Formats: sequence, C-alpha cells, structure tokens
Amino acid sequence: MKMKTPRAATRRHLPTSPFKPPAAAPPVERFAVDDRVNHDQYGLGVVIGVEDEVAVLVDFRPRQERIPAPYNKMTKL
Repeated sequence: MKMKTPRAATRRHLPTSPFKPPAAAPPVERFAVDDRVNHDQYGLGVVIGVEDEVAVLVDFRPRQERIPAPYNKMTKL
C-alpha cells in the first residue's frame, strides 16, 4: 500500500505570496557498509547492509536493526 504525501508538501509557492517559501529538505545522508554510526536509541553500531536510500541494516551488538530513511536519529562517526 502506497502512502500519500501530505497535501501541504505538494503545494507550490506563489511568487506573490507574503509568506516565505518553505525551506528545502536537507539531503538524505548516505551510508556504506562498514560505516560506524551512532543512534540516539540503540547507541554505537556498524552498518552491515544498505537498501538504496530506503533503509540501512545496522549491527548494534547484541541486536541488529533496520533503520528506515530519513535517518534523523542516526549520525555517521
């Protein structure tokens, strides 16, 4: 089942609008196999799999987690 995008995200900004245009979304961070990462909830880990900008599989010892994009709570070390 495909999820719908929020309606506000699909609206275009009119040049005559008195409001500022919405800020552009930051680019999604890219991870590679063997990258060391830190996650706010799970702690330190190592990337063991990458799914083309969809998700990454991370080994956090003693568990493995699939982290979907965008990776808001995860940073590369």
